[in-house]
Amino acid sequence: MDAVRRAARPSRRGVLRAGGGAALAAVAGTAVSGCGTGADDGVAADGTVTVEMWHGQADTAKKVLEGLVADFERSHPKIRVKLGGGVLADVMLQKVTAALAAGSYPDIAYVFGSDLARVARSPQVVDLTDMVATGPVPWKNYWAASRDAVTLNGRVRAAPAVLDSLAVVCNKKLFREAGLPLPEAGWTWADFVSCARTLTQSGRGRFGTGWPGTGDEDTVWRLWPLIWDLGGDVVDDDGKSIGFAGTGARALQVVADLARDRSVYVDPKPGSEQMYQVFQSGRMGMAVTGPWQLPDIETAGIDYHVAPLPSFSGRPVTISGPDTWTVFDNGEARSEAARTFLTWLARPEQDVRWDIEAGSLPLSRRTEALPAWQDKVARTEGLAVFTQALETARVRPVHPAYPEVSQALGQAIVAVLLGRSTPEKALRACADDANAALLIPR
Repeated sequence: MDAVRRAARPSRRGVLRAGGGAALAAVAGTAVSGCGTGADDGVAADGTVTVEMWHGQADTAKKVLEGLVADFERSHPKIRVKLGGGVLADVMLQKVTAALAAGSYPDIAYVFGSDLARVARSPQVVDLTDMVATGPVPWKNYWAASRDAVTLNGRVRAAPAVLDSLAVVCNKKLFREAGLPLPEAGWTWADFVSCARTLTQSGRGRFGTGWPGTGDEDTVWRLWPLIWDLGGDVVDDDGKSIGFAGTGARALQVVADLARDRSVYVDPKPGSEQMYQVFQSGRMGMAVTGPWQLPDIETAGIDYHVAPLPSFSGRPVTISGPDTWTVFDNGEARSEAARTFLTWLARPEQDVRWDIEAGSLPLSRRTEALPAWQDKVARTEGLAVFTQALETARVRPVHPAYPEVSQALGQAIVAVLLGRSTPEKALRACADDANAALLIPR
């Protein structure tokens, strides 16, 4: 299989960037003229249009994108796509925010799904509703997670770029040694906690599972499936308060149980690299992760099994964290060229190349049905579990206050992970901060 290393790609769960979001809010209401690639509006004398794309990718993913751009330019000789930006996706929000304030921004930028609501407040963000309605892949053929992650107030504000889902990767050797059967669909969070306890051997430096402990988005997004499964939501229907006041404590109790049993490795650094290193060294029984981690696990020689996320209800539920290609208005010629490129990129024959070589899941069912993807699934242990999970995957809301809600919940999770607070007390503090943020006019 492809040896796509996660370490060579930008983190898809970048840390919260509240400062950048606040700066963006300050310029969101101000329409500024874009300079982009030049005063000629990117249109050369012969009619060739140059589109500037801040892609945020590194190493393997960057090379894949460069190859796709080269193929696009051969079939579209009047459009040039200039790849640049000079930063990885984790700091793209700050760069885009500064560019909007300066009035010199790209035509396309890679924006995390959790940042889209704030970026889309800028009048320079192009509405793509008409583009997806007339594109070569029917909009309803996309997974719901792909559609929901780019839709705000009924309008499509970006194109889906990367799709993933969460499942549980298990070390078969450690399960055998512990005398545990490998988990399958339908297992519960109580089963998960019990397995983690049995798999833990503190004297041998073994942990049942791991959890990011920095309080950032990597910490938080793992808890949303538990909250959704219990009937909660991120934001209440009234839009003025959190939607997990009645379910958050029960979800946090799973975290408390893991901490009580000392069966969870708490990664103190952003990016979860230490947590994954523990798993890949054979000292962790279960890792809640996405398909991007499978190449590293295979390279480490771990004999593994993938199971869907546990649940409380027996119903399948997981989370997807799609990221986006967001288009900015630098004049009609460049906006139309950007739409043309993104429409081409979304076609199954291009999407499947991006998925296989750069580590995404198919954006649409048409891509999933292609022989190339089916062959990839047949050659990659557990990949089908991640793809099947897209049937029931949900996404975080495209809401401008989401970063503050996430930050408050992240602090609550860390407090429980480290034994500094009970689930009930941590949730009360979370609710106070998150509700205050939701009441701020936006």
